[in-house]
Amino acid sequence: MTDTWDPQQYGKFAAERSQPFWDLVRLVEDRRLRRAVDLGCGTGELTAAAAERLAVGVMVGIDSSPAMLAAAADHASTDVRFELGDIAAWSGDGDHDLVLANASLQWVPDHVGVLTRWWAALAPGGQLAVQVPANAEHPSHRIAAEVAAEEPFRAAMGGTPPPDPVARNVLDPAQYAIVLDRLGAARQHVRLQVYGHTLASSAAVVEWVRGTSLTRFADVLPDELWEPFIDEYRRRLLATIGDAAPYFYPFKRILFAGVKPA
Repeated sequence: MTDTWDPQQYGKFAAERSQPFWDLVRLVEDRRLRRAVDLGCGTGELTAAAAERLAVGVMVGIDSSPAMLAAAADHASTDVRFELGDIAAWSGDGDHDLVLANASLQWVPDHVGVLTRWWAALAPGGQLAVQVPANAEHPSHRIAAEVAAEEPFRAAMGGTPPPDPVARNVLDPAQYAIVLDRLGAARQHVRLQVYGHTLASSAAVVEWVRGTSLTRFADVLPDELWEPFIDEYRRRLLATIGDAAPYFYPFKRILFAGVKPA
């Protein structure tokens, strides 16, 4: 499978995407953080900025996209480094003071199992802080799945288009609270938050999801069908949400955090 993540495309909405990241960082309690990991670090600038703000001794950013890691290399330092890896399989030796994951967990299944592995990586007193999108019912997500299920796109994807990872993998907020409780988390915090983004136009939503959710189709569609897919998606999305300028894009996200008892 090719790497279809494009740092430039993803970065078109860097300001909007950074809002939940910093809200997540604010959930991290003020204490000494000698060792931390950012799982799904993307282009790395937020990883490095968080390491500085939280005064982390050593921060490691992990991502599965070579393209994103190539961009992240510009933000490496003596205290921050970046590595290729699978966040679903990642764990540690119980020596991390912070496990951070912003808008990455939704891409992998079995959140209970993954969170259990991440929790095992924490030292006593260590903290887990995670943010996941929860916007699967918005037309921007629903219409992508509808277009993928139609020809010629469905056949080109082997008859089984890749499902929306948010709809398939993300749990209800209350379920994350239950998981944290069963892991023994102290001072847990779980919330559903709606981020309201005022975009230049409703067509900008296409560019937003093209850099994230739609990458799953770029992975499997032939090159000659990628732009026709985008064109049909755009046509149908604008017919549903309207062709407006500006456009208010409400985006639901779940943020949760907890502390491992000392």
